[in-house]
Amino acid sequence: MLSERAGEFPARSRARAVLVSIRPTQWTKNGVLLVAPVFAHRATDAASVVRALIAVAAFCLLASAVYVANDLADREHDRIHPVKRRRPIAAAELSVELATGLTAMLAFAGLALAGVLGASFQAVGLGYLGLQAAYTFVLRRLVIVDVFAVALGFVLRVVAGAVAVAVPISNWLYLCSLLLALFLALAKRRAEIILLAAEAPSHRHILAEYSIPLLDQLITVLSACSVLAYALYTVSPETIQKFGSDRLKFTVPFVLFGLFRYLYLVHRRGAGGQPEQVLLRDRATQLNLVGYVATVLWAVYG
Repeated sequence: MLSERAGEFPARSRARAVLVSIRPTQWTKNGVLLVAPVFAHRATDAASVVRALIAVAAFCLLASAVYVANDLADREHDRIHPVKRRRPIAAAELSVELATGLTAMLAFAGLALAGVLGASFQAVGLGYLGLQAAYTFVLRRLVIVDVFAVALGFVLRVVAGAVAVAVPISNWLYLCSLLLALFLALAKRRAEIILLAAEAPSHRHILAEYSIPLLDQLITVLSACSVLAYALYTVSPETIQKFGSDRLKFTVPFVLFGLFRYLYLVHRRGAGGQPEQVLLRDRATQLNLVGYVATVLWAVYG
């Protein structure tokens, strides 16, 4: 029942509540910062690897600051949500004052660590925080614009990875990351509507502007575009020239399987609301990712 009170669950310690609020499981999203260094032949350069890992750590701190800030802004709606009511701020396990201080501390620490990598990387970090603030207060109330804003957060991570190791971001990488991020954002919207059903608009007003048939059409378009863009990238003349072979085309089956598996989980298992949980819990997705990474390393560095 949506009316069930969060207080009916056992209270967590303050340390546990802080850990839950910063959402370490969602740090897996920041793995996309490693995409540009890997495809730019920087994975065997020790200095670049160190810089890439610092970049990932900085974005983990920045992302956690955003998560806590969002929980603060949404705490009243979260208290009547079937899942989000267990978030520590909504459940009154973290005070507003403590959560505000935690947000500021995480943002400051993230920007300070970003500064280690230079002003350009720090500017991307500031851009990410600015985007998230705009999303929280304005963009999430605008139909279609809201999913583009979510997707842009992933694109900025990819850009940050390139900036961290001082390599240009290719047009192909930009295009593929944007399409895939839009696909995941729309799947998330679909999962929210399925979970909340008729009460969806009362939790997130923008959900009233979407319908399952509309989202399914958009997801179908984006999944097709994502695969096509990636496949064309692997066989483009510039890619073959860059890597010295056309072996990257052998990663396409892994991309196809990954998308098919995700769509299966969205439609048959009700997944999609938390993409990071699919990566952390679905064994088929994990094995497919291992196969993809191994094939990429063989194609790029073999």
